Amino acid sequence: MKLLIKNGRLVDPHSRVDDTVDIQIDGSVIQNIQPRLEPEKGCRVIDAAGLVVCPGFVDMHVHLREPGNENKETIQSGVEAAVHGGFTSVACMPNTKPVNDNRSVTEYIIARARKCGLANVFPVAAISMGLEGKNITEMADLAAGGAVGFSDDGRCVMSADLIRKALEYCRMLDLPIIEHPEDHSISGEGLVNEGLISYKYGMRGILNAAEEVIVARDIILQDRIRSRLHLTHISTSRAVELIRDAKSNGIPVTADATPHHLLLNEEKITTYDTVYKVKPPLRTEADRLGLVEGVRDGTIDCIASDHAPHTRDEKDKEFEYAPFGAIGLESTVSVIYDRLVRTRIISLNRMVELMSTNPARILNLKDRGQVTRGKPADLTVLDLNRRFSIHEAAFRSKANNCPFLKWEGMGKVAFTIVGGKVVYASGD
Repeated sequence: MKLLIKNGRLVDPHSRVDDTVDIQIDGSVIQNIQPRLEPEKGCRVIDAAGLVVCPGFVDMHVHLREPGNENKETIQSGVEAAVHGGFTSVACMPNTKPVNDNRSVTEYIIARARKCGLANVFPVAAISMGLEGKNITEMADLAAGGAVGFSDDGRCVMSADLIRKALEYCRMLDLPIIEHPEDHSISGEGLVNEGLISYKYGMRGILNAAEEVIVARDIILQDRIRSRLHLTHISTSRAVELIRDAKSNGIPVTADATPHHLLLNEEKITTYDTVYKVKPPLRTEADRLGLVEGVRDGTIDCIASDHAPHTRDEKDKEFEYAPFGAIGLESTVSVIYDRLVRTRIISLNRMVELMSTNPARILNLKDRGQVTRGKPADLTVLDLNRRFSIHEAAFRSKANNCPFLKWEGMGKVAFTIVGGKVVYASGD
């Protein structure tokens, strides 16, 4: 099937294009990009006048829960949420049951996602067997099975020797280590950011140092090893400074931040609403502003949702007993555009870079994150002049633990196109 997208404003940082063009798609690939193209017989036409066409957005940190926790989310519901939120590709973390620490689980995830026929799913495999931080996984075999990176997300690799070996293996494989920076001996049983609010409201705190100690340790190791290190869900301004200094000294390190850490602060926990119980915790306003500056100046490379679905019963508990995590696949694009781009903190080009170009580069997805002839036709089309209102009833995810419920603003996903197929249209 052929598809012609006419009169859209193409914003593609990879090709350094920001112009009105027509895009011809033949089957699953981009056939032509020109200022003006005429539709061929039998071709479907989308008039994108007034819309922005972007290389398909890539969320490099999501939890799809399958296999093992299908009551929270399935691959099917997860990819439905992804395309509804404008993501053509997602990278899923390995803390499933069983853990994605062997090739059979990796291949199962890929096969299930292919059967769904919606967003591309790229599995991130475990660094250590069972996420226990003791024995390293068979990384080469996992990579051969389709893993695009390695992480013990949800847990930090506390052994410096193990993370060193993992970085050395990944240097040979040319794949990233995606580190969850949290020194568990410091964070302990903490629930929220440690500070005046945690003291006032009588909740156990997590020091900023829990994150910063691991960020510093891993940067020191990376300076020697020169592998591919990515630090995920950065939450403190000091961690941003450490990453900025590392980059200025030529140390190869990348990082992401979540929408909730960029747009919310620790004051939300005064409501005792467990939707705001996340890890790392929401930090101070100064930390939030430090993160925003890191996004603005290029220190933070990506924005990733850390989509972490839980059942309603799990979250509907006392704050101490509810699990950490919030969902974001269906809210990230709109809230980031409305609160960071529309307010001119960052440019639209920078947003596309953060949510498409850079995640694709970091995950080594050479055919993604760009709009180029001969490449897969993965596109996210935005209507920046359309209002959004975030409500649970519209979610495709099985979960409702979204910290942006009832938010309103400007900027909606109009179409999500994966492999030349329109998998989501806002009018449907």
